[in-house]
Parts: sequence; structure tokens; C-alpha cells
Amino acid sequence: MQEFISSALVTLLVTLDPPGLAPIFLSLTRGMTTAESRRVAVRAAFIAFGIMAFFGLGGDYLLRALGIGLPAFRIAGGLLLFWIAFEMVFELRTARKAATANTAITEDHIRNVAAFPLAIPLLAGPGAITATILLAGQTDGDPLRLGLLLLMIAAVLALCLVVFYLANGISRLLGTTGNIVLTRLLGVVLAALAVQFVIDGVRAVAGAG
Repeated sequence: MQEFISSALVTLLVTLDPPGLAPIFLSLTRGMTTAESRRVAVRAAFIAFGIMAFFGLGGDYLLRALGIGLPAFRIAGGLLLFWIAFEMVFELRTARKAATANTAITEDHIRNVAAFPLAIPLLAGPGAITATILLAGQTDGDPLRLGLLLLMIAAVLALCLVVFYLANGISRLLGTTGNIVLTRLLGVVLAALAVQFVIDGVRAVAGAG
């Protein structure tokens, strides 16, 4: 149980990358008052939780309906997570997120920033959804483990919320070099977790065969 909690917490932390979202949040809420930016942060966190909880509780059923086995999704998800890690290590992810944010600012009304692009896809993006489904698959339908997974999702999103509240201070504290180093470090950790997902998927396929 302790190993599952640790794995879920680390996977969600490195996938969502709360510190890395701080500068993007600042760019999205530029021109807003402190109260307005905090309302945006809270709304985005709740939307992201709803999306990830849905995929955590119903992702396996969705896969079955589509005729996709969990081992295949583990391998595919591991490869996707590895690509996200690659982007983090080589500084491609920040540029892509910033481009997404800039597009949203010009196309959407500022009231909807919380839903897009903050909640989707910057918080509950493909990587986070993939990680949630894969972690849910490790619960084997155990209600206690599923509940713990939802609790871990809520905890990580709460951390994101705290980061958003403190975004200005964190950005100044880390500086350009600090943000780059932290993002690359999290990328390396995520790459290792992604490889482990692929290994688990291959083992499951080999065992079934």
C-alpha cells in the first residue's frame, strides 16, 4: 500500500510538474487582480480533478469498450510519458505550453482561461490522464486503493493551487536557471517511470501469452 501511494504521488507530481506551471499561470493571468487570478486557479484545479477522477474511475471500462487491453495501454502510455520527459529534459515542453497559452489568450475570453488552457491541457493533459489510468490499473479494482488514488490526485492538484497562489514568488526565487534545472531533473525521473510502465506492460503481455 505504501509503495502504491509513493508511486502514485511521484508519478502525478512529475507529470503535472507544479513548479513548471508557475510561469505559464503568470502569463495566463497577466492583467488580472490577485483575487481574480486566485479564482481562476481554484476553478482550474476543480475542473482538472473532475477530469482525472473520471478517467481514474472509468478509464479501464472505456478501454474495454474500445477493445484495448490494459497492458497495451501501459506500453502506449509509457511511451507517451517518455516523450513528455524528453520534452522536459530538452526544454521543448515549456515552449509548447507557452504557445498553447498564448493562443488561448487571444481566442478565449479571460473568464474561460481556467477551463482552457489551464485545466485542459496544462493540468489534466494527455500525460496526466494517461498516468491516472495506468495508476488506476494498478489498484485491481480495490476501493481503498482507488480512494487513495483520488486522494493523491487531489493532493497534487492542491499543491498546484498553492504554486499558483505563490507563482510570483516562486518564479523570482528559482530564477531562469533554477526553473531549467528543476524541469530537467523532473524529466529524468519521469523518463525512468515511463520505462517502468513499458516494462510492466511487456511483462503482462508475456505472462498472458
